[in-house]
Amino acid sequence: MTDSAAIPAPSALPEEEVRRLLAFDRAHVWHPYSSALRPSVMQFAESASGVRIRLRPADDPGRTVEAIDAMASWWCAIHGYGVPELDAAARQQLDAMGHVMFGGLTHAPAISLAEKLIALAPGANGTIGGTGAAGDPGAHDVGDDETLQHVFLADSGSVSVEVALKAAWQYHALTGRPRRRMFTIRGGYHGDTFGAMSVCDPVGGMHSLFTGVLPEQLFAPRPPAGVDRAPDDPEIVAWETETRALFAAHADDIAGVICEPVLQGAGGMHAYSPHCVRVLAELARANDSVLIFDEIATGFGRTGTFWAADRVGVVPDILCVGKALTGGYATMAAMLCAPRIARGVSAEPAGALMHGPTFMGNPLVAAIAGASLDLLRRDDPLPRVARVEGGLRESLAPAAGFASVADVRTLGAVGVIQLREPVRAAEVAALALDHGVWVRPFRDCVYTMPPFVAEPDDVAAIGAALVTAVGEVHGR
Repeated sequence: MTDSAAIPAPSALPEEEVRRLLAFDRAHVWHPYSSALRPSVMQFAESASGVRIRLRPADDPGRTVEAIDAMASWWCAIHGYGVPELDAAARQQLDAMGHVMFGGLTHAPAISLAEKLIALAPGANGTIGGTGAAGDPGAHDVGDDETLQHVFLADSGSVSVEVALKAAWQYHALTGRPRRRMFTIRGGYHGDTFGAMSVCDPVGGMHSLFTGVLPEQLFAPRPPAGVDRAPDDPEIVAWETETRALFAAHADDIAGVICEPVLQGAGGMHAYSPHCVRVLAELARANDSVLIFDEIATGFGRTGTFWAADRVGVVPDILCVGKALTGGYATMAAMLCAPRIARGVSAEPAGALMHGPTFMGNPLVAAIAGASLDLLRRDDPLPRVARVEGGLRESLAPAAGFASVADVRTLGAVGVIQLREPVRAAEVAALALDHGVWVRPFRDCVYTMPPFVAEPDDVAAIGAALVTAVGEVHGR
């Protein structure tokens, strides 16, 4: 970790004040996935710029240091920090209004954002290309009724999944064919709200404590690892056989099929074949079950195609997006759906989708999100993602020879060192920070999802820090 004057600090706090704030935080502030009584050590973030965060170390808050953010603030700050275009959008919108209710009112930022999302959505140009394993189908025509034409703005990724699940249940309830259950694959993660928890992995996920309270869904086996696996791979064939049999046994009660296409994020950074996603899509379509793609983590270029759906060659009935939607500036997500789903959900007697967050369509955040999408349209992110992928593949490769490491893999701007044991997260994070990189390992994974704007030297530094930390903590 290096001392820094590169990141401007609007107002440097005195050491005594930082110590007071850290003490109050430790006593009273509840952080994600943490104990209120045994809190983890928190570094004090002072400012951020580019791909770096300016920190005051918890053990020495009189010192100012900087670290490359290898996490892109939980995968959302794809443009980095202090982005002039996003800053300008926020300031301009504040001159008009920060917020008005979306019930009975509408406004330009939300309308413009919806317009841009529809234009960028999978299948928006009438075709969608598949780039999966040999023998998989390629691009195919997408009819108007299959395109994603309706946008519901939500507060967070978890809420967008809630809305998607409610829409699927309501679609069947109002078309006279009520169904109770969702079908998904093991290993998934879709959020922390109640409905979203029910389609997360029921055993290895974070929500097993709620077993018996959550709705009971149907879980097919986790697909075998490997994006390039062919459909006739014996393990893929076995997975498909078991999955089809489970679906057939419960088909009459399956309202929807939900998955994170190609890459399961918080479930362990598990990458799998697009063919398996196509199998799930085929089962859903043949059964009139609503097909939901959760692209909250995978969307906007993260896995090497603009949507993971592009690699699969399928347009879902419902698409959930979030995280990178606002470039990491504020919380907002969206559910996009096809016209036939909108018609079914809007049928009488309900006549409306029964959901309406207070801050739905917040003008300030919608303006920032619109500016973020403008950046993605102006500067194609995929060449940058490919550059990051190449850098991660090279810099993480040395870890593959460690006895402590089970696998090293990359997919787009995602790099993973998977261990043979649970990661000693605090130790790995501390050592990485000593080498100038902020990382937050979990489960058995030491991983990075850096901002797309990370330069080759930044990516190399991330890889070197992760490899060194894993080697020193878990052994070579």
